Amino acid sequence: MIVRTLEECKNSERRVASETWESVRMLLKDDKMGFSFHITTIFENTETHIHYQNHLESVYCMSGEGEIEVVGGETYPIKPGTLYILDKHDEHYLRAYKDKEMIMACVFNPPITGAETHDENGVYPLID
Repeated sequence: MIVRTLEECKNSERRVASETWESVRMLLKDDKMGFSFHITTIFENTETHIHYQNHLESVYCMSGEGEIEVVGGETYPIKPGTLYILDKHDEHYLRAYKDKEMIMACVFNPPITGAETHDENGVYPLID
């Protein structure tokens, strides 16, 4: 059995941050579960370009408000209780509204190692 707390993970190398987001990676590839699990904060009044070409992701909004704009497609509102699934490696922009920092629970398949950050195209590399 694996037992971890969010606070414990925040105070470790499992916390990764950028100018627009912070990801606390509670479950990683080396845990051998076949997926990874993160609690991610999208900072208020920001926009992040993301294109997971090597991973599928499900994201559940626990708090805050914003939107996801699929490149060449629709824009969807995000609020607590919203689940979006990037089942086609959808390239998108993720935005948190002013004064509406979003806290998200995220699942990745294949699992990430914990070292990944977005490259210039919004992609996480596939690390073996």
